[in-house]
Amino acid sequence: MNYGTLLLHRLRGVLVTAFTTALVCTAIVSPLFAEPPRVLKPDDAAAIREVDEPQLSPDGNLITYVVKTMDLAKDKQAKNLWLVKWDGSENRALTFGENKQSHPRWSPNGKWLAFLSSRLDENENDQLWIMATGGGEAERLTEAKGGIDDFAWAPDSKRIALVIHDPDPRDAVAKEKEKKTVLPLVIDRLFFKKDIEGYLTERYSHLNLLDLATRKIEPLTAGKHDDLWPAWSPDGSEIAFVTKRGDDPDRTDNWDVYVIAARPGAKERQLTTSPEADPNPDWESAPAWSPDGKSIAYIHGGAPKKIEYAVHALAVIPAGGGEARVLTEKLDRNVVQPHWSADGKSIFIVLEDDGGASVARVPLAGGAPEIVAGGRRTTTAYDVAPAGKIIVRTSTPDRPYEIFAAETGGLRCLTKQNDAFMARVRLGRVEETKFKSADGTEVHGFVVRPVEETPGRKNAGLLRPHGGPQSQHANEFNFEAQLFAANGYLVILPNPRGGTGRGTDYAMGIYADWGHRDVEDDLAAVDDAIARGLADPDRLGVGGWSYGGISTNYLIATTTRFKAATSGASISNVLAGYGTDQYIRDYENELGSPWNNPDTWTRISYPFLHADKIKTPTLFLCGENDFNVPLLNTEQMYQALRTRGVPTELVIYPGQFHRLTKPSYIIDRYKRYLDWYAKWLGTGVNEKSGAAR
Repeated sequence: MNYGTLLLHRLRGVLVTAFTTALVCTAIVSPLFAEPPRVLKPDDAAAIREVDEPQLSPDGNLITYVVKTMDLAKDKQAKNLWLVKWDGSENRALTFGENKQSHPRWSPNGKWLAFLSSRLDENENDQLWIMATGGGEAERLTEAKGGIDDFAWAPDSKRIALVIHDPDPRDAVAKEKEKKTVLPLVIDRLFFKKDIEGYLTERYSHLNLLDLATRKIEPLTAGKHDDLWPAWSPDGSEIAFVTKRGDDPDRTDNWDVYVIAARPGAKERQLTTSPEADPNPDWESAPAWSPDGKSIAYIHGGAPKKIEYAVHALAVIPAGGGEARVLTEKLDRNVVQPHWSADGKSIFIVLEDDGGASVARVPLAGGAPEIVAGGRRTTTAYDVAPAGKIIVRTSTPDRPYEIFAAETGGLRCLTKQNDAFMARVRLGRVEETKFKSADGTEVHGFVVRPVEETPGRKNAGLLRPHGGPQSQHANEFNFEAQLFAANGYLVILPNPRGGTGRGTDYAMGIYADWGHRDVEDDLAAVDDAIARGLADPDRLGVGGWSYGGISTNYLIATTTRFKAATSGASISNVLAGYGTDQYIRDYENELGSPWNNPDTWTRISYPFLHADKIKTPTLFLCGENDFNVPLLNTEQMYQALRTRGVPTELVIYPGQFHRLTKPSYIIDRYKRYLDWYAKWLGTGVNEKSGAAR
């Protein structure tokens, strides 16, 4: 391939997107003048470069990926596309600027790279862009008012299936024209609000077909339902997709795989018919056609009543219709992202398991999965080229996520975006733990040792429950935990019941019984750290975000052993969540309705209803526009503690959703954590090290 010279103009608002040779200047510092490695500081959050979305070119020689960075000066996060060769050379940026470029996808003939970008869109909606691999500027192909959610190349590289979101009738243009009055929202849906998206009116996402030669876009599907995750058949005649139909789709999570001919006016046909999700779009797993086009692999959900506690499995169904076959039914572990091998004899997946995740290959004929890229690490994404080359996005406790080539001899790092920074800092040692809970159940987790430890000295301990609850602490780089370790704290990271990675029964341990077994498991993790002489029983703190914040509320209402707490985006009066957050289906399945099961709702609301038992000074935090666990829940707990005279503060981050995205707020939160713990636990810094908070 002939590469020209990359024009190094990086004007604001201009997309410089040529597949050309970049002029890269790398600063080389003499070892004589290099500073010794130091501990992490809150501002270092901006130095971590988040690497994601790896994609192999069809010939397997090039890899494109996305790098998310923080710009403290502009207080924004940006995403840009990067390119690296299979041998690790020519690692360089393809796009520049302060906007977000994402979802890169190579055309099957290798001549084009398409991606999504909000650049130049007046409402900051993602649009489809395309660039030639031979060089030249990127071209915007769509101007969809509601934006592009997703897309998929046809095998002939001449067509693209688009997922286009309906426009918001109250978009910025409409507001500007009205000047004084914004149209009222009229809602008649059961599922009517969602974090980031806000209130949901009759806006849906549907399939459209883009012809690259004519630039014409024609609709394929319509209706009061979402049509998502398109996947082309090998011959380009049909598109499989995920949708949820019925008289009132909002009432269930009964997603199904459908197939439609790739021509306007075609009638879609339903392929899967089980009451379970096949698959839930949140699992980010499009259906996958077998190389011969005879079968479709997809992710099959568990029993609807078990909601996210149940594992989701790999299934295969004939493309023409018929009985589905679940290939990982006996595995009892979550799997996602199916991808057929070139010979059609096996299917690649990401397999979650007990503190990590691996890429595995599942034989179509049956049998146990074969680990392709594993070890005590966490892999969240991968890609496979037709010729068999494999790349993975993976992390270990001492290294942020990077893209690696998976080879016979192991993993070979291709991106190295964080290597220079990581060489300048020292980290706390991460250890995996196992201990028994109050009822004898074995619980697993991690501890992160202080960066500066004095032998025989007990450390102030911080228990940090994870969110979810259907998730897990894993073998991956954890900036927050390392920041606490840099400030002298022992960080305790248990994986209590309710979390994933240990099977359905383990996750179901807190079903309709929040704050019971998970609290016992969390406290057992603290007891284990104390018994091992690692944590000072008189200097214990606790804190987390989302369900980690909920766990914190349960813990401080259960015991007074914690001297300080931080509770982020949490809820304690669960009754207040009904109708005010986005979990109406989960509530109905797990807890039943409040009027039919008042005892259950009251029992799991004990931190609020028994706030008089809380003595722990607690810092509450939440995003102003959080629709996941809305601010009102945090306000209630703050008000309860303030009324009772328990030391407390409430921090509200303006304009933020459940996950903070503004760099200054992210760093502010870290600083407030450290200040709060230092105030009530005493400094966690080892006096010998002199490390500054």
